[in-house]
Amino acid sequence: MANTPQAKKRIRRNDRRAEINGARVSRIRTFVKKVESALDSGDKAAASAALAAAQPELARGVAKGVLHKNTASRKFSRLNKRVEALG
Repeated sequence: MANTPQAKKRIRRNDRRAEINGARVSRIRTFVKKVESALDSGDKAAASAALAAAQPELARGVAKGVLHKNTASRKFSRLNKRVEALG
């Protein structure tokens, strides 16, 4: 258990940040799932639109520090490749 006032403050802060960051990651996952469901249905127009909406969310996750840059890049690249293959 934390003994110093600063350690207690860090615990409070970490709990708040974990909640905020969890919501951010959840939001990103939702956008990615929308792309994947459009891909599964085979609708290229819907998949392209969903991918265009997901890309800024992935970039925002990187900027906010909840995703690694390479992770977001990899996810976007793989989704983009699947959308392009729908043709």
